Amino acid sequence: MQLGMLDSSRRTIAGVILAVAALVLSTFAVSTPEAQAAPEDDWVETTLASMTLEEKVGQLFMTHAYGTTADTQDPADVAANQELYGVDNAQELIDKYQVGGIIYFAWTNSVQNPDQIARLSNGIQDAALAQPSGVPSLVGIDQEGGIVARIGPPATQLPGNMALGAGRSASDAQTAAAINGDELSAMGINWNFAPVADVNVNPANPVIGVRSFSENPRLAATMTAAQTRGYTSAGVAGAAKHFPGHGDTATDSHTGLPVIDHTREEWEQLDRPPFQAAIDAGVPAIMSAHISVPALDPSGDPATLSEPIMTGILREELGYDGVVITDALDMAGASATYGNDRVPVLALKAGVDMLLMPPEFDVAYNAVLDAVESGELTEERIDTSVRRILTLKHDLGITDDPHVDPAQVPAHVGTPDHLATLQSITDRTTTLVRNHRDLLPLPAASPGRDDVLVTGWGVSTTQTVADKLVERGYDTTVVETGTNPDEATTRDVARQAKQHDLVVVTTNRAGLETQQGQAHLVNRLKRTRTPVVAVGVRDAYDVNQFKKVDAYLATYSYTAAALDSLVRVLVGELDPTGRLPVTIPRKNSQRALYPYGHGLEY
Repeated sequence: MQLGMLDSSRRTIAGVILAVAALVLSTFAVSTPEAQAAPEDDWVETTLASMTLEEKVGQLFMTHAYGTTADTQDPADVAANQELYGVDNAQELIDKYQVGGIIYFAWTNSVQNPDQIARLSNGIQDAALAQPSGVPSLVGIDQEGGIVARIGPPATQLPGNMALGAGRSASDAQTAAAINGDELSAMGINWNFAPVADVNVNPANPVIGVRSFSENPRLAATMTAAQTRGYTSAGVAGAAKHFPGHGDTATDSHTGLPVIDHTREEWEQLDRPPFQAAIDAGVPAIMSAHISVPALDPSGDPATLSEPIMTGILREELGYDGVVITDALDMAGASATYGNDRVPVLALKAGVDMLLMPPEFDVAYNAVLDAVESGELTEERIDTSVRRILTLKHDLGITDDPHVDPAQVPAHVGTPDHLATLQSITDRTTTLVRNHRDLLPLPAASPGRDDVLVTGWGVSTTQTVADKLVERGYDTTVVETGTNPDEATTRDVARQAKQHDLVVVTTNRAGLETQQGQAHLVNRLKRTRTPVVAVGVRDAYDVNQFKKVDAYLATYSYTAAALDSLVRVLVGELDPTGRLPVTIPRKNSQRALYPYGHGLEY
């Protein structure tokens, strides 16, 4: 009986009895459900308390391993793993270091097909559960959609962030993420490093570009929050990246350390909103950027290693207490200033929780252990990050059973419903930027007429466009010209163009200095007097490299769905409804050639 329920008229016992009653009350209070530790806290704290320092440090790392299976004996994969880690395969890597997670890439032979991926994931979980701590593994991937998709068909291919930005639908963005998450989860992948929350305000950005939703921070914030919710609904952790914002740089952090010269006020207005929106939407992870932002930290250190940014701004100002993971530490932006033994320690001191792909794994792992032994890092600091990592694993539900059923993969991956939904979403993103004299839509094909030359970038891209035109009765010739066609190729294609009724030319980053041949090709084609339809199949900005072509469309990616939408727009089966999510500036100018929000319809 609770003491608080006793009637005051009956409390006539001596004070000593009251003291005893108070003791009973306190004992009861501790045992009530409200005062008991939550199941999550109980598992996390019990597991953490049982772990050795070496096991805790292992949890701080995510890296890659070569092989189609966790116990691969393929000679090439074994040789690659031996060179990196001194082990044969992922199973031995986990045995040696008790790593907290494994990340998949095509070049590590991790993602050959959905069934193989599911079995690899199960093998990784078997190895993780066999460790003394019995903690399951995070399995991560960069399956952003569009131009960044580690798993190809039959997995459903998302249209990519900038395409979704062109569609302007938060509902579509959330649905796309939910479909992506459902398919990843079926393959045993529980962490997707998406969405990209960077606001791409620099058309020359070499590393973000169409991976961003928009140059508009409000649109980027809306889409980032929507995709965060989509991944969460599918039981997959998302990761907003790359904090504090990688959208305004002309340097690739894979090859150097970009410097973002935004003022603090500009950062608040441009870069912060999508990350704040992700946090407000409950994003379970944020990935740091290897960029220097002097207005946020004048030291010049990359944000990944910056305590003022990772702790002062992200943790304290934005109030974020989820997992923070670095971008890959083998990128030049991370190692430009400090050695491979210092970067992991400095990242942890800055406030990061998880260390992704250090270039010398054994050096990094032992550097963290040595830092604890020397007192530079305390074990309490390690516990703080491990606690967040364990909480993420518990919240994902993988602490009960992390395995997946390979037999169920076909019921989730690349299903007709998923493909149809993503096609419908993609159909709302294709953007008609220019349509001189209403060249588009094309008239219906007729025998002996409408001979189309399909040329430009992309062997598969040009052939796919041509095949879809043939299906609709057009005669086509395909001449793929590569990323930087030379003068002889350009002359030959222009000569052929004169023999055709129409030219469709695809471009991919024609504004790059090393790919100017694409722009020369389009401009030469324009001089043939044969009507020219140019298509930017990646960056919408390409159009500022051309003299005024007859028509220009932006698809933002070259997925099968994007090319299907493109051809249906060309022939009038689909009305283009996408709107530019970025401003296209004039060449060598800040003035707008086509403004944000521009888009034509039929």
